[in-house]
Formats: sequence, structure tokens, C-alpha cells
Amino acid sequence: MVCSPRGFQVPLVCFSVEPFFPHEIQYGLLDSQRLQQAQKLLAQRRPRRSFSDPSIRALIILCASLAVVLSSLSICDGHWLLADDRLFGLWHFCTTSNQAELHCLRDLRQAHVPGLASGMAVARSVATLAVVVAIFGLELLMVSQVSEDPRSWHRWAVGSALFLLAFILSFGGLLSFLTLLRNQVTLMGLTRTFWSEFTASFLFFLSAVSGLHVNSISRTDSVTHPWGLPAEF
Repeated sequence: MVCSPRGFQVPLVCFSVEPFFPHEIQYGLLDSQRLQQAQKLLAQRRPRRSFSDPSIRALIILCASLAVVLSSLSICDGHWLLADDRLFGLWHFCTTSNQAELHCLRDLRQAHVPGLASGMAVARSVATLAVVVAIFGLELLMVSQVSEDPRSWHRWAVGSALFLLAFILSFGGLLSFLTLLRNQVTLMGLTRTFWSEFTASFLFFLSAVSGLHVNSISRTDSVTHPWGLPAEF
């Protein structure tokens, strides 16, 4: 209250002064407070990655890339078994005589091994399909690390599952090859390209299991964010 004298014998005239706060300023302060509360709530519910999580995922991607390269080189070469003077492969059957050059034939029936032609077609088809599936899985793993949207967790899980499928297909191709040539297989006769494919198959399995395990651990910190569903306040 503010009072002003109008004279000695006249009562004081008093009037009140109200503080001047426009409605826009009051609404702005209220909106800023709500925005801060929403940001705090979002920060609490947003999944946080530890410092080691990106490093582990990078190692998994590196391991998967190495497996794809090894498997591709092994299948393209295709010479997996050396038995006496004969060289068995996915694409060719080669013979040597008197330390001469290799004489290779695409007709695997010339090897005189029962069921080798049809069985080897299945083995190389399965092994090639494993590489194709692994390439798609590697692409999903890399894309999931580039984008930080809620579906990145889903892409990583699908990529890891594709590597598990690639392991099954690759191991199936190896097992088919060994089964077809079980009478000619020796430990010393298996070539470096065969062991490269075996190593690639193991790396497929290692990448798949590690990727699924890391993804399951990371998902425990973001239970409130279902795959593909937006977060709600």
C-alpha cells in the first residue's frame, strides 16, 4: 500500500500498486520449468552406454569382418584336401603325375567317388550362402552403430542372429565336405584354405554369441524403451 497526503486535515489517500508480470512471462517460466523436468526425466529413462560398450562392439565388428574375408578367400580357392596325388576342392578335381603341373577337371565325377558331384554342389552352395548371410549381418551391425535411434538395438540383434545362421551354414558345408571324402581325409591332407574356412566358421559363431550377449546386457539398462516403440513421458 502507498499513501499520499492531500492536506493536513484531509485523510490520507491510499492506493495499492500491483506487481507487473505479463501473462506471457508467467507462461514462459512455467513452460521452461516443465521443459527442464521433461529433460531430466528423459535423461533418466534414456539407455546409457558404458565406455567399454562401443569398444566391445567395434571388436565384434572387426572379428566378423575378418571371418567374412577368410570365408570368401577359402571358398574362391576351394582346394581343401590333398590326398596322395589328387587334390579335391569345391569347384575342381585335380590330379598330378610325376611332379608335373596340376590337371584340373570341373567334372567331379571323374574322381570316381560316389555322390561327390551332387554332394559337392550342396556343400559349396551352403558355404557360399553362409558368406552372403554374413555380409548382410555385418551390414546391420555397422548400421546399428552409425545410427542412434531406438531401432539400432533391434538391428544389432538381427545382425548377430544372421551371423549365427552363417555359422550353421558354414559348418554344414565343412561337415558335408568331410563326409563326402571321409575315406580320403587325413589331418595332414587338409589344406590351409580348409583351415581358413574352419577358422571363419568359428569366428562366425564367436561374433554371433558375443553380439547377442552384449546386446542383452545393454538392453537391461533400457527396459523402458521397447524395440521400435517411442519413449513416453
